[in-house]
Amino acid sequence: MITLEQINEIALKTSSRIVFLVIDGLGGLPRPETGKTELETAYTPNLDQLAGDGICGLIELVGRGITPGSGPGHLAIFGYDPLRFSIGRGVLEALGIDLELDEGDVAARGNFCTIDDSGLITDRRAGRITTERNAELSSLLNTISIENARLLVTPVREHRFVVVFRGEGLSDNLTDTDPQKEGVAPKPALALSPQAERTAKIANRFADRARELLRGHHPANMILLRGFSRYPNLPTMSEVYKLRPAAIATYPMYRGIARLLGMENLKTGSSIEDEFITLKEHFKEYDFFFLHIKQTDSAGEDGDFEKKARIIEEVDALIPHLRGLDPDVIVVTGDHSTPAVLKGHSWHPVPFLLYSRWCRPDGVREFSERACLSGSLGTFPGVEVMPLAMANALKLNKFGA
Repeated sequence: MITLEQINEIALKTSSRIVFLVIDGLGGLPRPETGKTELETAYTPNLDQLAGDGICGLIELVGRGITPGSGPGHLAIFGYDPLRFSIGRGVLEALGIDLELDEGDVAARGNFCTIDDSGLITDRRAGRITTERNAELSSLLNTISIENARLLVTPVREHRFVVVFRGEGLSDNLTDTDPQKEGVAPKPALALSPQAERTAKIANRFADRARELLRGHHPANMILLRGFSRYPNLPTMSEVYKLRPAAIATYPMYRGIARLLGMENLKTGSSIEDEFITLKEHFKEYDFFFLHIKQTDSAGEDGDFEKKARIIEEVDALIPHLRGLDPDVIVVTGDHSTPAVLKGHSWHPVPFLLYSRWCRPDGVREFSERACLSGSLGTFPGVEVMPLAMANALKLNKFGA
């Protein structure tokens, strides 16, 4: 597998433009009643035409049988091997809301959740409480005081918040308190090294105090923490690929990924149409665009099959606007699968299509899991997406003599 260092040696700075349309949680599983996935159920004439004009396949983001988180999934798409570059969710959330992290800070992603009288989780997302309610509860958590550590709790969106642990000698080598399922109790944070013992005690003390403070605030009467992490050092996309990259994303975590990789986060509205309008407004200013669609993933996690299919149709209706800009390369894919029938991320390969004037159309006439399975690209690693896009944009020189 070619490395970032090797790509950098052959990368060319050109005027050609690449657009990555990342439909979060795109892949699905067949609904028992119909035998069709969300993507196969949705009416997608424009995506189908794009697939027919391009080349298709399926991508595996981390490895066969491995269910990727959103961070590793996106890193892979942008060419950063997620097994080499491990980034915790906490840092991505913090960067996504423009928090400035000090050296030594440990950040964690938090969920307000619902527990019953027995302490078992009944809703990991507390009914997706409003962002306004989140802000009120985050202010409450900010009153927690723990010896030898400073805590900064900041609301993100709906049920999500970020907590930053600040102090001397802290470690991010901890396990999550989020069990990633309902019907069980939140887990304690466990130290994975002797150096993390004190940080684990601080995190658990914070969770215990949060439970006391939130007792009367149903449905947000407890918290879950995951993705303990510190700021990593990664080469930017400009450094590696010689690009001028920009991101269009509405959810903080994905803006955090973009910021970490050196993309310019463009201000945009909250709707999918707003994101496409932002792309048009800035199209001549950059040569790489990451356009992120979050709503498909949320619908999949909620088990709402029909909503996920409707959102895919909404994206499809805007594809003519994208094609009208005439980018040199269009990539459409997802960062992982989120089948509504599973109500969560899964290990299934994700549909992928690439359009450029230099590709060899492979006869696929539909953008779906089954159709992409027969595409000329086959099933391939997600880290190969970026070199493929760069090549089709004529941004890679010959390798070797």
